[in-house]
Amino acid sequence: MKPIFLLNIKFPLLSFFCFFLLFHHAESSLRYSKNEVDLLKRAFVSRIFAFSSMCADCHRPLVLQLMQSALSIHPDKVEKTVDDIMALKKINPDTNPQLGISLQASLLQIVGYRNLVAEVEKLRREPYDCDNAEHEEMLMKLWKELRPDTPLTSRISKQWCEIGFQGSDPKTDFRGMGLLGLHNLLYFAEHDKSAALQMLQDSLHGKKWRERGYSFAIVGINITDLAYSLLVSGALKTHLYNVAPEMPNLQHFQQTFCYLMQEFQRFWIEEDPSDIMEFNRVRSKFHRRILRQLKNPDMALCPHFAASDLHLVNL
Repeated sequence: MKPIFLLNIKFPLLSFFCFFLLFHHAESSLRYSKNEVDLLKRAFVSRIFAFSSMCADCHRPLVLQLMQSALSIHPDKVEKTVDDIMALKKINPDTNPQLGISLQASLLQIVGYRNLVAEVEKLRREPYDCDNAEHEEMLMKLWKELRPDTPLTSRISKQWCEIGFQGSDPKTDFRGMGLLGLHNLLYFAEHDKSAALQMLQDSLHGKKWRERGYSFAIVGINITDLAYSLLVSGALKTHLYNVAPEMPNLQHFQQTFCYLMQEFQRFWIEEDPSDIMEFNRVRSKFHRRILRQLKNPDMALCPHFAASDLHLVNL
């Protein structure tokens, strides 16, 4: 991914490079990749001497404090923060009109990613509560989306195994990923229904799938864990900064989950495991493949939605 602030910009680049490096240093959980930093260095190297005095300004305590605090501001305050930075750097917005626009877009992406990590973590930490009406409603909706022609005989039922839960009460399967697992499964069933139903169908029928298949819901929770690890490690920045021009949000994360579910099914078939005992091996190999793909700066893990649903991804 080319940092958005490198596009069509004519302004004192070295000063902004210092701003970027401060962000890079201040937020260890959202590190930019080595390739991104190298790209920036190449873009700025020819201007280092011309703007050396401006670089010195970046170390002034007030500027440093403002830039570091900008990482945790509310999105509504991004525009004002950009104005404050430009004022402190004595950059005339009329002379460099693109700087403010690019700086604001970049800051919105960084702040949005941080907020998304916090939102996803909150859902992951919230346990499923069978006494919570909203939780129960989501679970019942998941059943209706995946088994529309089959009524659920009771809340506690072996029927849950038909959509890939391990026992008669799905609550126990959500312990690892909390509500995040349920949110992702329901989003997949609602917004990529044909793919979800096909995966479920494959898991229920066919000799090969009976012998070498897996449980749909359990795999969904497991892939939720994979998507979560990619997010909190910062690996998903490449993808999210490419598909979210301003602020990544929960919907972008859930779309990523849909993509990972579809790709994992294809990968599972390609690997042709002998039985379910090979699941961890296949999952680890799939994880490594996704990480390699995310090293491509232009990578976008876009789900294969129908044409009518493509607006869900901000490209």
